[in-house]
Amino acid sequence: PSFQPGILYQYHYSLQVQLDYVSRLSLRGSWMRAEALVQVHLLWRNHAGQQLLQIQLQDLKAYHDSEHEKSQNLTGNPSTMIVLGKEDNAELQLPVFLHWNNGKVEGFFGDGGGRPLVLDLKRGLISLLQFQLHSGTATEEDVSGSCQVSYDVSKDSIVKTKDLHSCTRPKFGFTSVNKIFRVLWQATSKSLYSVQGSLIQSVLSEESHLVSPALKSSIGTKIISRQKLELLSSSMPGPAETPGQSLQEALAGILEKHHPISIISQPFRRTCMRCPSLKSYLKTFGNKRVKMDVSKSSTTWWFHRFIHVLRDAKKRDVLQLLRKAPEKMVLFFIDAAVAAQSTASLAALSEFLDFSNKKQAPLLEQFLYAAAFSPRPSKELLHLVLDKLNGKELDPAIWETGIIVIGSLAGKLCRMKLCGLQEVGLGMETVLRRLRETEDNSEIIIYLLSLQNALLPETIPTLLHYAEEGSAAVSGTAVSALQRFSSQHITTEVKKAMRRIFHQTNRNYEKTCRLAAAGILLDNEPLPMDLTNILLATRQLEAEMSTFLLSKIQTSLHSYHHPAWKAMKEILKDPHINNYNYLSKLGSSSSFLGPLAVTEDMLSTFSLELLFIGSFILHAHHTRNRECRHSVRFHCSTVSLEAQGLDAVLGESGTEGEEEQELMAGMSAIFFDVQLRPIVFFRGYADLMAKVLLSSGEPTSVVKGNVLLMDHEQAIPLQSGLQTVVKLQGALGLDISATIDMNIWEQESRTSIKTRGGLAIDFTAEIDAPSFQASVKSQTEAEASINFDTAVRFSGSPVLMCLQLREEQLPYREIFTTSESSLNQSITVRKGRQGTIAGRELPLHKANSEMCKILLTEAKE
Repeated sequence: PSFQPGILYQYHYSLQVQLDYVSRLSLRGSWMRAEALVQVHLLWRNHAGQQLLQIQLQDLKAYHDSEHEKSQNLTGNPSTMIVLGKEDNAELQLPVFLHWNNGKVEGFFGDGGGRPLVLDLKRGLISLLQFQLHSGTATEEDVSGSCQVSYDVSKDSIVKTKDLHSCTRPKFGFTSVNKIFRVLWQATSKSLYSVQGSLIQSVLSEESHLVSPALKSSIGTKIISRQKLELLSSSMPGPAETPGQSLQEALAGILEKHHPISIISQPFRRTCMRCPSLKSYLKTFGNKRVKMDVSKSSTTWWFHRFIHVLRDAKKRDVLQLLRKAPEKMVLFFIDAAVAAQSTASLAALSEFLDFSNKKQAPLLEQFLYAAAFSPRPSKELLHLVLDKLNGKELDPAIWETGIIVIGSLAGKLCRMKLCGLQEVGLGMETVLRRLRETEDNSEIIIYLLSLQNALLPETIPTLLHYAEEGSAAVSGTAVSALQRFSSQHITTEVKKAMRRIFHQTNRNYEKTCRLAAAGILLDNEPLPMDLTNILLATRQLEAEMSTFLLSKIQTSLHSYHHPAWKAMKEILKDPHINNYNYLSKLGSSSSFLGPLAVTEDMLSTFSLELLFIGSFILHAHHTRNRECRHSVRFHCSTVSLEAQGLDAVLGESGTEGEEEQELMAGMSAIFFDVQLRPIVFFRGYADLMAKVLLSSGEPTSVVKGNVLLMDHEQAIPLQSGLQTVVKLQGALGLDISATIDMNIWEQESRTSIKTRGGLAIDFTAEIDAPSFQASVKSQTEAEASINFDTAVRFSGSPVLMCLQLREEQLPYREIFTTSESSLNQSITVRKGRQGTIAGRELPLHKANSEMCKILLTEAKE
């Protein structure tokens, strides 16, 4: 392919970009189109086929077309001309020079100036001139980046397909660690070239991008970009060739100073001209008194806005904010400063927080949990946590929380492919070294919980060691940590260790530890041998353990997605196993799994496991697990309640091997894949009696604050040269509290876990062009409240226990906004919808319903 000297080639060039919603509402976004005359002529060439082309845009006209204008002008032409600024118009008409070699773009030159958006339009035009005349694949650089492309060539046409997901370009933006909180991006690009002889007759290019949050695809956006280049004439005389033996000599004769320009689009971040600053906020700070309720969506939206303010703030202003803030608002500002992830905000936090000051304990714990929940932690954040924990006499609760948080931060950084950072190595080395050095069981458990948060495969041998060799509590913690790993990491060695623990090959293990080991074998591609041996072992187990395991196995039979489903179906064909002798249940323990909610994007399940020992419950937990349609699993919450040693208090003999258990009741929780520091309600008889006599009835706070779950920013350079920036920010105001009421005289126990939250999701797609900007925005908010209550009467046999899971009514609202602005006008259109999802109480299982009926009826009487 080549252009001929002395001829002026004129092409008609047009582009269209459409930005639309993906929504069930009848909404339309923005549509921009432009037309221009493109002149191409050959300035220099050599015998190897290399050419220097001058390309110039003339008579550019641009229009935009919005839903608002269509509704206002139904009969006329709804398009409005975009008035270009003088500087933009002048720069668009400046020529650029292209080093072209047999259809490949090898260089792009100008005078060194140029506004970014204008240069991108020229990059988009030049990218159309890149093709090849034979079928195959290649790596090419164009406006989209360095991309893999494939060609399908016939007689006079060429089809070029670009793999946009393969493109590499300058780094820009960020995304959340957890895939379920990321953005789904589907992109296609195809160009059709018509060539006669060695001359391009026409090019038609189209690409589309479908972008939506993984959590809720119905609030996404669709971007379509089309370009067309069509030859008008090639008969007019053009300038003569420029003399020169080399390309550099030819360029020197044309431009006084010629500068190479990258053909790859450079990311462009729009500057917010009207955004409030922290400095201006501080001027009126004394007059502001905001009533904070973290479970309200209004507070969550304020959290959104404040993160943006802090990202542009200076250290001294952030520090002044933290020092001047009322006591009730300091925790909110700490959450926002951690979520901002700016150098200034972290530096201010480092100076403000004093880890040796016990009076600051609530602030320190808030900071540590905010760090643990960070959707995309930085090495600076981990460095700050390590620095604050190093060599200081800390409050025991703060020390425990800090160690657990180190594991969470290190694990997230590794999932961001930053495991090689010095801070990650130091954090994990600190946890592992101190774990090896200590013999205190309570400290060992904290270090193991840190490893559980990290979920690094290289720590599995350490967890296996403590699972097999540790004390009862240590072994149980280590096995629970192994349960968090995905199936690919549950190797043959891990399964062998779990078999030794469950079957007690080398020593005796505590019941919950054995059952957790059996759970690992059942949930990770179980072998028929393991299923058979577990079923056979139930005849030798105590009634409650046997009942629990059988219930768990039978639950797996109700879900064909369960890893044990297929193997279990085969085993139950054997009548020696599938009979009353093996499958009958003798106790009250149970394991239940059922769907909580099903949408196009998510399957939300609820599981409940209850294990009774003697006349009281030893261990109960409920889990909400969300599974994305793209096979991304995510634990939204896991709450475990544990009570032990109550048999002696009630005057009953404990089961064999458990008479010496310490009297204790507590709770452990995992939220958004982060293990929190366990909470102990009481430990020992004296502590129990003190809590019973002095109890105020006030709930214990488990976690309270604002959490940034989604934080995504992505630049998508379009083939046309325009740039789209997609932003997703989702925050949750979370308030979780727990109450336990023990009545020794009535031999009753009641617990209540109350979860309230306000969710706010802000999704925006913006397109920038010279003298024109357009955006579509979707804002979603909801307020939810979930209560999990237990009532236990252990005065009789069997124990009566009622579990209630209630979802209060859920109000929600969605607002859709389209904005367009140019030199001559600005338009904003909003639409929305709102509603309320009715509350409900979830039926768990038949036995629970029967016990609830008895207890609730007696309570009314």
